[in-house]
Amino acid sequence: MTRTNELKYTSVEICAGAGGQAVGLHNAGFKHAALIEIDKDACETLRTNTDGNPEWDGCKVIEADLREFDPTDLGLKRGELDLLAGGVPCPPFSAAGKQLGREDERDLFPTMLDLADYLDPKAVMIENVRGLLDPKFAEYRQEIIKRLESMDYEVCYWDILEAKNYGVPQLRPRAILVAMKPEYARYFEHRKPAESKQVSVGEALEDSMRARYDALAGDPRAEKAFKNWYEKALEGVAPTVVGGSKKHGGADLGPTRAKRAWADLGVCGLGVANEPHEMKDAERDLFAPAGPKLTVPQAALIQGFDEDWKFSGRKTAAYRQVGNAFPPPVAKAVGEQIYAAFEAAEKEPKG
Repeated sequence: MTRTNELKYTSVEICAGAGGQAVGLHNAGFKHAALIEIDKDACETLRTNTDGNPEWDGCKVIEADLREFDPTDLGLKRGELDLLAGGVPCPPFSAAGKQLGREDERDLFPTMLDLADYLDPKAVMIENVRGLLDPKFAEYRQEIIKRLESMDYEVCYWDILEAKNYGVPQLRPRAILVAMKPEYARYFEHRKPAESKQVSVGEALEDSMRARYDALAGDPRAEKAFKNWYEKALEGVAPTVVGGSKKHGGADLGPTRAKRAWADLGVCGLGVANEPHEMKDAERDLFAPAGPKLTVPQAALIQGFDEDWKFSGRKTAAYRQVGNAFPPPVAKAVGEQIYAAFEAAEKEPKG
């Protein structure tokens, strides 16, 4: 995924995780002033990829609990920031949980809106799970919209974007909210980004899976196993990759229903494989009855990350970062809409 615009507009991102949204917005042309994240492994991932990288010059990785964060530490004047973005925690609204909404202590919508009030950026972008748009949260959504309007923002859209429609080989619907100051909102496309060609799991993983089997140095089963996997993997996109919680055990590819969907694509979802240079058990990682298990980098490809974005921490911690990420291509598509509105407003004759 290449950058399409000049790095021209500034952004701050909260709950940055391992950088999915950050990568997408960067490739849309946003220069990050800060990435704020509470998880130490995710922060190490962000530092590993941004420190010393001239493309990310000036980006501060701040390890902090957003509820205790002092926005004066950003060193930004009110109205100076172009975009405040973030994926606030999803458990309060996820169908997989109790959907407690505002009653869930993990709900950071009020905290993010307070930060928007303090920074007064030109635009706000908030990402969350599809469940937030369920009817039961209609009243809460209206409260959020009214709060934004009280800060002189116009909601451009709050809609569900499906990752598979933006080149991500995965079913991953996300609720995206974009709000802008009126002078920029007038130039914004008040609709979802244009969709792009769908990519199958086989297309996304062909080279990396081929390399894993080639590393077996002549195992007679390798070529047949690769072909069996590839034929199935071309059939479609993956189910939603899930990161899970630190409260649970080792990483795998989701609940029983998801594992069946992975098996239809020739992938064993009962765990995560070691990378080729660390592989100790080919029977487990590449020759399981359901097919090969995915490595962490392959799971990242399913999320839409480029191969050069590296994840820190042990295998399970790294996989959880990948599974909890926002697909970069989706963030890029939305970021390009925001960027285009800024550009159009700049070109408007003054006076």
